[in-house]
Amino acid sequence: MAAAAVSEAWPELELAERERRRELLLTGPGLEQRVRAAGGRLPPRLFTLPLLHYLEVSGCGSLREPGPGLAQGLPQLHSLVLRRNALGPGLSPELGPLPALRVLDLSGNALEALPPGQGLGPAEPPGFPQLQSLNLSGNRLRELPADLARCAPRLQTLNLTGNRLDAFPAALFRPGALPLLSELAAADNCLRELSPEIAHLASLKTLDLSNNQLSEIPAELADCPRLKDINFRGNRLRDKRLEKMVSGCQTRSILEYLRAGGRGGCRSRGKAEGPDREEARRKRRERRKRECGEGEEAWVDEASRLLLRVLHVAENPAPLTVRVSPGVGDVRPFIVGAVVRGMDLQPGNALKRFLSSQTKLHEDLCEKRTVATIATHDLSAIRGPLLYAARPPEDLRIVPLGRREVKAKDLVRQLQLEAEEHRKQKKRQNVSGLHRYLHLLDGKEHYPCLVDANGDVISFPPITNSEKTKIKKTTCDLFLEVTSAASLQICKDIMDALILKMAEINKYTLENKDEGSLSDHEADAIPGQVPGPRATPGAEQAGSAPLVVEQVRVVDEEGHLKVVYPSKTDLDLAAAHVTVLR
Repeated sequence: MAAAAVSEAWPELELAERERRRELLLTGPGLEQRVRAAGGRLPPRLFTLPLLHYLEVSGCGSLREPGPGLAQGLPQLHSLVLRRNALGPGLSPELGPLPALRVLDLSGNALEALPPGQGLGPAEPPGFPQLQSLNLSGNRLRELPADLARCAPRLQTLNLTGNRLDAFPAALFRPGALPLLSELAAADNCLRELSPEIAHLASLKTLDLSNNQLSEIPAELADCPRLKDINFRGNRLRDKRLEKMVSGCQTRSILEYLRAGGRGGCRSRGKAEGPDREEARRKRRERRKRECGEGEEAWVDEASRLLLRVLHVAENPAPLTVRVSPGVGDVRPFIVGAVVRGMDLQPGNALKRFLSSQTKLHEDLCEKRTVATIATHDLSAIRGPLLYAARPPEDLRIVPLGRREVKAKDLVRQLQLEAEEHRKQKKRQNVSGLHRYLHLLDGKEHYPCLVDANGDVISFPPITNSEKTKIKKTTCDLFLEVTSAASLQICKDIMDALILKMAEINKYTLENKDEGSLSDHEADAIPGQVPGPRATPGAEQAGSAPLVVEQVRVVDEEGHLKVVYPSKTDLDLAAAHVTVLR
């Protein structure tokens, strides 16, 4: 009787065992109660599936600890995703050793410390000898394990964003400690100092320490041989010239400034006297003018800020409205929309950067579309008002991106067959692309969709958009949508992050327009037309033209307001480099 009860409570485990699956995803509203009944832990039976390569348990506020047996029972695990749960304040017992693990995601939990015995795993021998990506963002960590580098010596990506860290452990930057680390993100912490020893991270390419409490940037940072992208915005630096530069200049210019010693730079160097010293200063000034522009002193304060202007419904002669059908409430009830005007996607790889940022948001904040889904559309191809509804799979027709018109039922079937073929060819269980999201439709009798006034389905979340509204290089005005089955606030938070990223991309594009506008001949232009320069108001002064964000109202069938975005409380961005004009 006990075994039958377990099978009934955890049918996913029985199915995974029977089909010898290598991937397992546990999420959804039913998970909370079952984990609570198991004492806030994962069921022991889960750790009897030794073939698992990928395990994800997310969005469960009852999960306080993984439970004993994980390391012993899942020796082949390559990816472990335990995000947006309630793990903490430590991990007891510790997770490792997991010798095959490459990806570990513990973001969005309540971890406060990871001491020996209640942390990741042993340092000798390394508990995670193959670990490449570690995500500890969105926790409450005040310090990192001192032996983190020894525990995961092959780490390539470390995300510590949104914790309470005031310092990095000295051993993290020890020579040869993390020879492969290429990305370090620790924004939104309380870091007060960055050690000059960071120069020992020989593979470091991306460093994000924005919104901390740093007062200095060590000149030795310029000695990182592969460093390409840094972000120190939101720190109050003693060198005010440098503080302006980190908000408005390219990484190369900032590193050159540090390499030259800056103003009162902290790199030890011989003291030039008399005319020699003055000549050295003059040369540095000339170099900085060439790197950052002659007139930067006058305009960097203004130009370094990202400007977003909100156009309210009352000011808009033709505001866009989304009407919500009652039936969608049982499928995917939450939607937020916004119109953004003034994007310049024509120069260089601007379009690629925009699409890549959307993919990254889907992977991170949207948690592989399990929490929310983003859709972006060319506004010129849409006729409002829009209808957000739920339809039977056989009645929903769409022209998916890169495909011909098809019923949703047939599209899902096609994707399932493609996924199965992919598994056979690659001889592995995990799949990529749209195929990764098919399980989100399991058990659904109706599928959500967004329909324009012409009756065309422009969006089928969480699977695909329509080819009709595809973003092109010539697109300058966009309609954005975020849908979710979890909460309205999640939709708003993700929309905030998307619009902020668009503003950053647009500013970067305008600043580098002269360099990149002629380098990319792959313009996704309208057939028969040659894309020409588009006049963007104020674009001649890089960074001075704000993006316009138009409010979009979401109403019910009777026209009663459900939500408007952005409201007064939305786009309340803490980032110091952003100004929202309302």
